[in-house]
Amino acid sequence: MVILLFGPPGSGKGTQSPFITDLLKIPAISTGDMLRAEIKAGTPLGQQASELISAGRLVSDDMVNAMLVNRLNRPDTANGFLLDGYPRTVPQAIFLDRLLEEKGLPKPVIFSLSTPDSVIVERISARRQCPKCGRIYNLLFQPPKKRGRCDDDGTPLIRRKDDTPEVVRERLEEYARLTSPVIQYYANADYHHLSANRPPREVFRDIEEILRPRMNGATA
Repeated sequence: MVILLFGPPGSGKGTQSPFITDLLKIPAISTGDMLRAEIKAGTPLGQQASELISAGRLVSDDMVNAMLVNRLNRPDTANGFLLDGYPRTVPQAIFLDRLLEEKGLPKPVIFSLSTPDSVIVERISARRQCPKCGRIYNLLFQPPKKRGRCDDDGTPLIRRKDDTPEVVRERLEEYARLTSPVIQYYANADYHHLSANRPPREVFRDIEEILRPRMNGATA
């Protein structure tokens, strides 16, 4: 089964992704992970991407598509996979459709997680991170035991520069602008819009209800 997971920053994709992949026993693949893997491996694609990023330029659709092909050639994707952060453009979505057909894989099941911008701004603005070990906390939902200190090593927690309300709002506007055409592209596909402004397990319960019949070979 192929899953596409959409949602703005702070919508809960990072929480739902492992729930879904554990249920289906498939790998989760993100654009960022693919990019970092290519750069770390020093592949020709990785070298090109690194040069573009260093110059402050965006990685092209063709380059991201090529990275996806490389990743899907690995044996762990034979029974399906979850994509997070791809496709970001309509041309990428068209490429993915062709690629799935070539590989004999089913058309994707698409989930789009929706949360009010005000809630997302509040969630992300309350996020704190330990600069030493990288552990992430949330002052609203997962605060440290000792105020302002990491539970593991006692290091003072910081708020990342991109977690300020102003930056978060800019990221939400950019996400809406970029993703809207892709969501429209999949509007008549196996597409499911879910409210994520509720407990994560409740959101996953709805996702599981949609996926179970497909796991059993039934149609929606």
